[in-house]
Amino acid sequence: MDIVTMIAIDIAAIAVLVFGLYFPRHRRKDLVVAFLTVNVGVLGVALVLSNASISLGVGLGLFGVLAIIRLRSAVIRQHEIAYYFAALALGLLAGLATTIDPLFIGMMGLIVFALFVGDHPRLFASYRMQTMRLDYAETDEAALTAALAATLGARIHRVTVQHVDFSKKFTDIEVRYSLNGAPSGADRHTPVRTHEGA
Repeated sequence: MDIVTMIAIDIAAIAVLVFGLYFPRHRRKDLVVAFLTVNVGVLGVALVLSNASISLGVGLGLFGVLAIIRLRSAVIRQHEIAYYFAALALGLLAGLATTIDPLFIGMMGLIVFALFVGDHPRLFASYRMQTMRLDYAETDEAALTAALAATLGARIHRVTVQHVDFSKKFTDIEVRYSLNGAPSGADRHTPVRTHEGA
């Protein structure tokens, strides 16, 4: 009966994680399937391991193997990695709990709460990170910062030059900024010219 209760708690937790947090915020259907399948799969494996004479080290090793296989199979973003590991952790915690342990249940709740707060749309809502290709070669980060502030109408926090091609006249950069408004006087600078953004 305790095992059935922990399975029910896990199902409730992953449902909140996927249908209450992830999908309403990010709208990526393919990862909904991945999160649910990984959670249920790890739950099943953990239940078997908890009732067999197999060391916990083997179980944790399997946890790592599953993570590596999934993370190498497709390119996913950092927040999606967080949801992915949360789905793994929920299944592992529920599967390894042989009784209704308040500590295990509390940790599962803490995982969901951490993603609720950490991935909340209002948390650092004005902050952005973008990769851009400029149609001229430039290595001066101060000049790029001023030009980007004028073009984006934003406060630039960091500009990283990733690649400069002097023969083809382009510069690949990563820029981190916030939409709080550009620093005073930024409109006096020549706007940056870009070919594409991501």
